[in-house]
Amino acid sequence: MRPDTPAENVDHNAEAARLERTADLYPEDAEHLLLQAAAHRELAGDRPTATALYDRLLSSSAPLDNPHLVRALKAANLWEYGHEAEARAIIDGVRAAAPRDPAPWVIVAEALEAHDELEAAQDTFTSAVTLLLTDVAEPPYSTRPLLFGRHRVRRMLGATHDNWDAVADTLHSSSISLDELHDPKRVWSLGSDNPAELQAEISRLRAELGAYREALSRPFPVAVLHWPAAELSELVSAYPGLTAEYPSHEEHLATIEASLRELASSGTPNLGIVTGTVPSYEAFAASEGASPDDTTLLPQYATTLAARGLAVEWPPQREAECWCGSGRGYGECHGA
Repeated sequence: MRPDTPAENVDHNAEAARLERTADLYPEDAEHLLLQAAAHRELAGDRPTATALYDRLLSSSAPLDNPHLVRALKAANLWEYGHEAEARAIIDGVRAAAPRDPAPWVIVAEALEAHDELEAAQDTFTSAVTLLLTDVAEPPYSTRPLLFGRHRVRRMLGATHDNWDAVADTLHSSSISLDELHDPKRVWSLGSDNPAELQAEISRLRAELGAYREALSRPFPVAVLHWPAAELSELVSAYPGLTAEYPSHEEHLATIEASLRELASSGTPNLGIVTGTVPSYEAFAASEGASPDDTTLLPQYATTLAARGLAVEWPPQREAECWCGSGRGYGECHGA
């Protein structure tokens, strides 16, 4: 989650510097930490330095978990301080790449919307929901901003409701309907002398604030720890006491999927997967004053990674790449 506290209440430059130093100490978490640092630089008004942080990530030799998100954030930031042509080129690249993660789509669509490119914003939102939600029975929580954003832009364009707008209406849980919240005439009520109109606008604002708070207060995912094959091999070689916990990599992957399905069938919401690395786990064990051989550390480590925002939502869409890293679609791999 990116910070949004006004600059007058937080020393954003100091916080960004702290995050950058931490990223130097923990390179395995650099992507997450530097994105946070870039957000603080943007809030402090130092957009060129934020761009430099995005470039640092994109030019890194280490593979990124979500390079499309980094590019989308860079484009949105560039446009805010006059680099429109470069921003548009990056946005076109993100759209052409068709990422399976909703976040980059939301960033570029909202950047277009913020600069009154409403038709382009609608096209971007529509491309995203068509790609990610076609033949999906229950849209994942992470795709709701796409549906709600599309609904908002279409209301501003005066477009009539379609099937995706109906899905957005169904998912919206506030007492104030999306049609009312996204009414383009709302701005006029702020200057009205009619007490009834002002009271209605206060109610709408309260409903929006309630939805925003609900999104912020979502609990961390119930996250299951995943070790890639190379990391698991290194882990059990260095700490033989964990062999009983991880007899083989194949069994480890099967256990993850089975555990998550069992949690889902019991009604547990907001499930996710976090991927561990041996250096990160060793650093966590040292911070806890415990030995990495201690199996009770494993769920604590998973929770810590989830709290850092590193959890990937489960289950993936069937066409999306499987969480195990096989490169196959989830529906053909562990989702079969």
